[in-house]
Amino acid sequence: MAMENFRFALNSTMPVFLVILLGWFLQKTGLLNDGFNKPANQYVFQCALPVSLFQSIAEMDLYSDFNPRFCLFCFAVTTVMFMGVWGAAWLLMKDRRMVGAFAQAAARSSAAILGVAFAVNIYGDVGMVPMMIVAAVPFFNIYAVLILSFSPQTDEAGRLIPPPPNGMEQVKRACLNVLKNPIIIGILAGIPFALLRIRLPVMLNSAIKMVGGTATPVALLVVGASFSGGEALEKWKPAAAATFTKLFLLPALFLPAAAWMGFRGSEMVAILIMVGSPTTVSCYVMAKNMHNDGVLTANVVLLATLFSSVSITLWLFVLRTFALI
Repeated sequence: MAMENFRFALNSTMPVFLVILLGWFLQKTGLLNDGFNKPANQYVFQCALPVSLFQSIAEMDLYSDFNPRFCLFCFAVTTVMFMGVWGAAWLLMKDRRMVGAFAQAAARSSAAILGVAFAVNIYGDVGMVPMMIVAAVPFFNIYAVLILSFSPQTDEAGRLIPPPPNGMEQVKRACLNVLKNPIIIGILAGIPFALLRIRLPVMLNSAIKMVGGTATPVALLVVGASFSGGEALEKWKPAAAATFTKLFLLPALFLPAAAWMGFRGSEMVAILIMVGSPTTVSCYVMAKNMHNDGVLTANVVLLATLFSSVSITLWLFVLRTFALI
């Protein structure tokens, strides 16, 4: 069983790593450059990713197996996870320019992308993953926007951008960033469709699926094509710390809490995906578009993707050993 889980985790995460590697190779050969990276990054942020999240939320059945206790737990863990990592980053990181990127990358999982695949592989159906996505993923994005808005921001040359002259201006700017963020708009637009069980016409739904399907591969190519060897080496320590936090520390803190609360089976698998799946590529897209450290974020996406096959297999083995799944 352990080898089967490892093989599945490897098959789920290695394609992501290989597409990032392809982006890096194409950049080295000159086929991809800044002329591609910048507009492609904006396309993913403003169009493909919001469309993808809209479709994911709109197609959910929010009424089947609704568990308010489970949803409340997912919301509470998401809040504690993001605020805890952000607070620790403020206290421990000397270079304030990295705080926002570190906190977002160390806390934000690719729950919506990997969640359903893992649940179906283990249980044969999606289980409680849709409930987890509804309770956690919108707040993943809201908290990410707030963290990136209130953390020190930099320009293209890495120089600090002066914050607004007073605190209320910064609060107003952060709220506007949340309301205007295309990813948040995509999620909010999908909720009424899910609540009212509205189904789009087949032709429109197919077109939306095609556009949304470009989000992850294009973003991964941009991550690889934007990879800078010199800067990457300089930031490997904070990237390694964020990766360890994402894949090992957060599951070690929250999985025992979930077990103590009595969650078992597909609920526990959904919680593992929420706290322990690798950093989502949308972290890089959002960090770049909100004037935060894209190099550090790209490093974390790469490392977390690479090592998640081992970490997820380890956590599945632990949960099965203790008869929690």
